[in-house]
Amino acid sequence: MNVHDFTVDMPGGGKQDMSEFKGKVLLLVNTASKCGFTPQYKGLEQLNEKYADKGLVVMAFPCNQFGAQEPGDEEEIKNFCSLTYDVTFPLAKKIDVNGDNADPLWKHLKDQQAGLLGSRAIKWNFTKFLVDRDGKVVGRYGPQVAPGSLEKDIEKLLA
Repeated sequence: MNVHDFTVDMPGGGKQDMSEFKGKVLLLVNTASKCGFTPQYKGLEQLNEKYADKGLVVMAFPCNQFGAQEPGDEEEIKNFCSLTYDVTFPLAKKIDVNGDNADPLWKHLKDQQAGLLGSRAIKWNFTKFLVDRDGKVVGRYGPQVAPGSLEKDIEKLLA
């Protein structure tokens, strides 16, 4: 199994077959609109703008599991991201990343790349996973890691 074997629910009832991203580098991030890390949307959009033409796909997965910091519905989340941070990368449907109802893709991401001290659970909003062109999870970065600091890792995968 790799990331390309999954399908993601999108706002409005649509589906995103992750196999459509074969040959692309993915940066998958669980996000929230009312979090201290929310300004990272700006850095994520900067990465998207800089590297999309070279094969990077940034995708956000809104999640309300940490401090109820993503209370909005699909339309509110989309409007917030667009109006506040000019986000143009895809936003998936709001999901759980931990627990019994965790999204299958996020279960896979956590199984492939453990966090600090081997922890599998997502600890907070804006945990980031980097996926290579073949769908293999190659990096996990905590919320405190600014998107811009991932450029070297992204560039290696895009080379």
